[in-house]
This record gives sequence, C-alpha cells and structure tokens, in this order.
Amino acid sequence: MKIYLSALLFTIISCSGKADPIIIKETVKVEKPSVDLKKTNTKAEEALSFCRQNKFNTEFCVLIDMSIHSGLNRFFIFNFKQKKITQQYLVGHGCGNNIWSMDQSKDSPDFSNEDGSHLSSLGKYKIGGRGHSEWGINIKYLMHGLEKTNNNALKRTIVFHSWNKMNNDEVYPNGSPEGWGCPTVSNDAMKKIDPLLQSSSKPVLMWIYN
Repeated sequence: MKIYLSALLFTIISCSGKADPIIIKETVKVEKPSVDLKKTNTKAEEALSFCRQNKFNTEFCVLIDMSIHSGLNRFFIFNFKQKKITQQYLVGHGCGNNIWSMDQSKDSPDFSNEDGSHLSSLGKYKIGGRGHSEWGINIKYLMHGLEKTNNNALKRTIVFHSWNKMNNDEVYPNGSPEGWGCPTVSNDAMKKIDPLLQSSSKPVLMWIYN
C-alpha cells in the first residue's frame, strides 16, 4: 500500500503583527493492492487435481485467499473449465481476541483450529449440508475440515453463511467485519452462490489459504 501526503504551509500576518502558521493538508491517496492471479491459478490447478482424486465437483471450487486484505475481494468462485474466476466477493474471518464485528486484523489475521479461539482455520473443506442459519438470509452450509489444520470445524460450529454487516463492494482501506471464525459473505453474494452450490451433484471444495 502506498500513501502519498502533501501539505502546504502558509503564514498569515495578524493585526498584532505576529506570524501564525496554517497547515492545509491535501487529500490522502491510497493505492489499492492488486490480486496475485498467478497464485490463484496455481491454487486452482492444485484444487482441480484434488477434486479429481477425491471425486469432488470438477466444474468449480471456492478459493479464499486470506493473504489478501479483508477489504478487498478474496472469495473466488473458480471455474475449472473456463480456467478463471467467475465470481468474487468480500469474505470475513475470525476476530480472535479482537473486538467482534470490527476489522482490527484486516491485513494480518491469525488462524487456529482450537475450539473457542474465535479464529478461522486454514485448509481444504468439503462444503456439506445446507441448513437454516440465524444470520443473513438464513442459509448456511456445513463445513467439513479435511486437514489437521481445520478438522475441528464441525465441533466449533464453523459454517459458511451470509451476514448483514458484510458489504457487497470492496471497502479498502477499511476491512470487513470479523466474526468468530466462519467465512461470511454479504446477503447478495450468498443469493448468487447458493444456487450454484445447490446445483452441484458432487461435493464442492472450499480451500482457505494464505
């Protein structure tokens, strides 16, 4: 992130003859980081290989790159046939010891597989059954952790759901609100993702990495 600041210093001579400095600050310009598409494509190739070997859906998968600032799109629907991202959204991560629903770890989240940590877990997941959620548009998907880094997901009630606090558009340099470890998207995003997940006759891979 590059920030450019400039200021002009003026001197005003008052009636008393004293010089009073006035500093006028110009607008701060923030350069938005670009997404590493090469990294995403490499992960997609690995994901496709995994899906073939484990009889998962080989048409698309969900990739979540937690190394990306939470105020930028980092939830990707990757279409294996088209070999590209076809949908992308903001996604929240766990707050840990920070304040719930704030964005204190927007560019440096921690991760854990421990129950009660309130942190997200890295690794590959099988997106499981669809059910009722108390959050967002009342839809959730169970998440089955497939690795040592996330195999407590069901025990921790880590699910994929929407959240009214999530924004539809990028909010950088601000971050997305942080919950208790669930990957959360906006209500409008879930309305687009939900039909896609329902249409799959095979398990869909969600891979959270950094």
